[in-house]
Amino acid sequence: MPPQSRPLSPHLQVYRPMYTMVLSISHRASGVFQSVGLLLLAYWLVAAASGAQAYATAAKVFANPLVKLAIAGWIVAFWYHFFAGIRHLVWDAGFGFEKPVARRSGQLVVVLAALASLFTLALAWRHLGGGA
Repeated sequence: MPPQSRPLSPHLQVYRPMYTMVLSISHRASGVFQSVGLLLLAYWLVAAASGAQAYATAAKVFANPLVKLAIAGWIVAFWYHFFAGIRHLVWDAGFGFEKPVARRSGQLVVVLAALASLFTLALAWRHLGGGA
């Protein structure tokens, strides 16, 4: 077998997706997505500081349904990354490595992120023009 035809290290295609593996990849992806979302936040803050006309322009941008969807995704990514980060801090302290505990903590992260996201999105919907 020629040396270039075999993999140099195990790749994702070799492994069967496991719950903890998906959570780990999601934690990294949510961190990247947050960085992109922070650009929207920075734009909004600069527009607010730049005067009424700049803020009105930003308000039009943020009224776009795709931007609203991106903000909703950013909120979900924020909460998921927040709770997964707490889980990693617990691991850094040396706790929670046993398989059953790791699975339960992963489930807890998903549930807490979903609840916090729904709560935040409901507040945003109500206070930013979606509800009564």
